[in-house]
Amino acid sequence: MKGGRKLDPEERILWGKVAKSARALPGRMKEILEFEEQEASRLIAEQPARPKAAPLPENPVAETVKPKRAARIHHPLEKPVKKKLAKGRLPIEARLDLHGLFQGEAHDLLLDFLLRAHERGLRHVLVITGKGSSMGSEGALRRAVPLWFSKAEFRFLISSYEWAARHHGGEGAMYVRLARSRAANGEDRE
Repeated sequence: MKGGRKLDPEERILWGKVAKSARALPGRMKEILEFEEQEASRLIAEQPARPKAAPLPENPVAETVKPKRAARIHHPLEKPVKKKLAKGRLPIEARLDLHGLFQGEAHDLLLDFLLRAHERGLRHVLVITGKGSSMGSEGALRRAVPLWFSKAEFRFLISSYEWAARHHGGEGAMYVRLARSRAANGEDRE
């Protein structure tokens, strides 16, 4: 149907997801993949730019410049820790189920849950995202939660995360190790 109205980016993304669940006509899948790559690069370009570093003082001896802490990179859980969590030898101290929520609701609920768990000094929690319900789809929350973990508001809360064992939800749930709180490290003491 040539000459019809153009789809806005959200409609194109939705249509691309629907099209992935069906067998594409020859030549169409390439167009869908190209569009998704363009959208991904556009989203990356729209992310706020990192602030520039402060200029060095004229007299470096008089003033010392404290280097900024490097951004935290999340590593997967160590194998022994994951095994202990899976077998129940290491307790999962809290759980959060995000099934059926919109991404905005899930983001806010997850952030609040992790902040409270971090404040309470919890170390290992389970976040259930679900696997997605449509054929050939991963699920919006399953894809989004790991991306959220790399954002500034989550980064300082999380030490590492890994997909859960099968009986805890498998690829639809994550073990999350929270970073140690300052109170637990003794940094708040005077």
